[in-house]
Amino acid sequence: MRCPALILSPLLQRYDQVILDLDGCVWVGDDPVPGSPEAIAALREAGKRVSFATNNSWHPGEDHVAKLWRLGVQASLADVVTVGGAVQHLLAETRQGKTAFVIGRAVMRQHVADAGLHVLNGTDLAARAEVVVVSGTDEISYDDLRTATLAARRSGDLLATGRDPTLPMPDGDWPGTGALLAAVEAASGVRAEIVGKPEPQLFLTALDRMGDGRTLAVGDRVDSDIAAAAAAGIDGALVLSGGMSADEAAAADGATPIEVAADLRSLVLGR
Repeated sequence: MRCPALILSPLLQRYDQVILDLDGCVWVGDDPVPGSPEAIAALREAGKRVSFATNNSWHPGEDHVAKLWRLGVQASLADVVTVGGAVQHLLAETRQGKTAFVIGRAVMRQHVADAGLHVLNGTDLAARAEVVVVSGTDEISYDDLRTATLAARRSGDLLATGRDPTLPMPDGDWPGTGALLAAVEAASGVRAEIVGKPEPQLFLTALDRMGDGRTLAVGDRVDSDIAAAAAAGIDGALVLSGGMSADEAAAADGATPIEVAADLRSLVLGR
């Protein structure tokens, strides 16, 4: 009989478990990165534990699970660590009872409300919110930026889900959370506290769920995924399917990936 581990690349045979980024690594837009479902299936066939950690705050965890299934990847809600959940956990521990203004979709506003904060979006008091949360969205207006700027300048309490400047999509990179955050930071003069990658919490949560083992994190950005892996004390590998080129990866400051591959299939299967 063939040993399933032999189908994996020598690199992946060294690890017990893998944490995968979603956007740019497993999928781009609504389509899978070619070969990514095959690569994930091979990891599981070889007995590797697999988890997913995403800075994408556009959708709840249930939507990510449904999308994985639609693209041919089996997953449960426990397999997916979202930045929205991390924001909710942090706010519940540190800012419960405060008022908040949120740049983001309805799911992020719900996370903030579920943390015990009073969301002031759509009220006359929004510019006086005690906490400002910036997350990724395509539902934004100049008024949102103005309100977030005024509130952040008054309170000095600005949080964001990440600094990724772009979101990889089939027709090219779209503005990411970092692009929206840059406008608020520049106008308010307040530097945001980052909850998602490159901070380690998403990976630490995934590690807590998966248990002990040699762990590899895989993502498509050096400044977020690989940096978060380093902060969490685990190895990080880079795939170029999210739009970052090999030259850009080599020139990036900070953590260095242990390997760079064209995509997840190349990394996992060596082809």
